[in-house]
Amino acid sequence: MDITIHHSFLPHDDAAASLAFYRDTLGFEVRNDVEYGGMHWITVGPPNQPDTSIVLQPTAAFPGLTDDERRVIAEMMAKGTYAAVNLATKDLDATFARVQAGDAEVVQEPTDQPYGIRDCAFRDPAGNLVRIQEVG
Repeated sequence: MDITIHHSFLPHDDAAASLAFYRDTLGFEVRNDVEYGGMHWITVGPPNQPDTSIVLQPTAAFPGLTDDERRVIAEMMAKGTYAAVNLATKDLDATFARVQAGDAEVVQEPTDQPYGIRDCAFRDPAGNLVRIQEVG
C-alpha cells in the first residue's frame, strides 16, 4: 500500500493573520487561496514538500455545528487546545529565533525532551499549537 499525507486542516478565525504567520513567519508558500460564501480557505506548505499541504480553513466551514459547539471550539482555540501541527527543522535554534521575531506566541523555548527529541512550541494566530522538532 502506498499512502501519503496530502492535506491536513487547521482552523483559523482571521485569514490575514494566519496567512502572515504561515507565509511570512514560517516561510511556507501559498498553494491555493479560495474565498467562497464569505469564508476564506488558504492552502500553504513548505517549498521543499510540494505534495504536502496545510489547509487553513474558517471555523464557520464546519457544517452541522450548533451555536454551542461553535462557542466551545472558539474557547478551545483561544486556549490553544483545539488543533495542533508538528513541524520539523534541521536547525531548531535558528528556526525558533525567526518565528519568535515574527511575534508568535511562544509556548516553549527549545528544550531537550526526556523522550529523546529537542523541540519548541508556538501558537499561531488562531491559537493552534505549532510544535517544531529538530531532526538530523
